[in-house]
Amino acid sequence: MKTIGAALAATFLALSLAACATTPPAPVAYPDPPPKKQADAKTQLESGRKY
Repeated sequence: MKTIGAALAATFLALSLAACATTPPAPVAYPDPPPKKQADAKTQLESGRKY
């Protein structure tokens, strides 16, 4: 019975150390989208919106 307990303890210790040793992957940083091109004055007057 002692050998089974020792084997279980050793297995538990090895698995817990292995779980702590792995690091999660770094988050992916996506670049910012390019700024929208501002419309010319005529388009702004016709649409009534500033882009």
